[in-house]
Amino acid sequence: MPRPLNSKSTKVVATLGPASRDPEIIRQMIHAGMDVARINFSHGDHKTHGETIDTVRRIADEEKVNIAILCDIQGPKIRIGKVANEPLMVSPGDKITFTLDDVPGENGLISLPHPEFMKDVSVDTTLLLDDGNLQFDVVETMPRSVVCRVRIGGPLTSRKGVSAPNANLTLSAITEKDRADIEFALSKEADYIAMSFVRKADDIRQLRWLMNFFNGDAGIIAKIEMREALENIEEIIKICDGIMVARGDLGVETPAERVPVEQKRIITLCNNAAKPVITATQMLESMKSNPRPTRAEASDVYNAILDGTDAIMLSAESAAGKYPVRSVEVMNTIAITAEEEMWKSREASAVFDISDLAEESQSENISNAIGEATYHISAALNPKAIITTTLSGYTARRVARERPRTPILCMTPEAKTYRRMALVWGVHAFYVDEFNTIDEMLTVTVRAAHDAKHVRRGDLLVIIAGVPFGIAGQTNLLKVHRVGEQGEI
Repeated sequence: MPRPLNSKSTKVVATLGPASRDPEIIRQMIHAGMDVARINFSHGDHKTHGETIDTVRRIADEEKVNIAILCDIQGPKIRIGKVANEPLMVSPGDKITFTLDDVPGENGLISLPHPEFMKDVSVDTTLLLDDGNLQFDVVETMPRSVVCRVRIGGPLTSRKGVSAPNANLTLSAITEKDRADIEFALSKEADYIAMSFVRKADDIRQLRWLMNFFNGDAGIIAKIEMREALENIEEIIKICDGIMVARGDLGVETPAERVPVEQKRIITLCNNAAKPVITATQMLESMKSNPRPTRAEASDVYNAILDGTDAIMLSAESAAGKYPVRSVEVMNTIAITAEEEMWKSREASAVFDISDLAEESQSENISNAIGEATYHISAALNPKAIITTTLSGYTARRVARERPRTPILCMTPEAKTYRRMALVWGVHAFYVDEFNTIDEMLTVTVRAAHDAKHVRRGDLLVIIAGVPFGIAGQTNLLKVHRVGEQGEI
């Protein structure tokens, strides 16, 4: 059965892994409210990932729900080599040398086999290891090694990640492993590819070029976890298809107290651009081993929704934790509660100021004005649904930007747009036949909503579209329509 229109508007992204690949678990997670299945290419192999994707698609078809597939590529993760007799206890003032050579990892000499990274490191560069738990300062550089003094010590073990938040890195955003993973994800018709360690808009352009080379097409989600990405955030948002606020590495690259500030800023920028945004990492971390979240975690999820996030994400909680289904249920419950409070506190009387449109193009002005008007009309008339017709998804995203209480039904003849709408706040997507006239549009869209038992004769609808049909990125028609008045059902 399709999900009811009064279900939550905030979307839930759940990572699938060893704890949640079983078909029955996936089915239960869909019932619990999962909208997007995340496949993490930092772990596992193509065979396993392919079987998981096929299982999700099969069960989604059986359950008649729209579940998008998000493939998350690893990116250029920098790691040290082996540490002998681990853990190696390092103390403030100790000297550690990192080298490109393959060494045993003893006597203060440890392998760091990343030539591009080593080239970008200079004296006074700060190196953070083990998610920022250890901090080293570079005091000397040589052709094949760097000497560091320990500032914050502790136990150091093999293969820990390394970051350099105050260095300008030039290493490629896409590794050889990523290329193979991207080609595979496209062969499985992934709906979104999440790009790790994005630094600038050119990284997104590089991925888009590679997808074209592979004759594939997927929405690009830029993961914001680097200091440079924060500096280039507006240009990145402009060129990508969505954003993930990846708070794990972001909390290493920036002071922890800045993460909530940057999270709110990024969400606001994405809302303004009508681009979907995912808030991720450690949202219900304690549920890896406990059936209930902490109060702090519940507040974290709640506040991200009030900030305006389109989606909230589960990582290890659903991939490897003890309670994958329960964690989705908790996300779903918090979302419903937060949305109810959000609508109660929202000022429905806000007046649209035409001066806000001054810097936009005429077509964008028209689309923005109709999106704003749709919100106010739906608040005043309380229709059964807002129906958007779209090729690219822009019309639906533009209405979702206003966060109406009225459900948004997105009608599209594009299969890829249909699936990608699973990530967009408040949108229920329908895959419909093409239409060429306004009368055909009314017949096709209203009948689809009626057949799904979302509307019935006499219900009031607000319908918006771009005319002439077939041109993406414009919205210029708004109609208040009563179901059955033109004989469409």
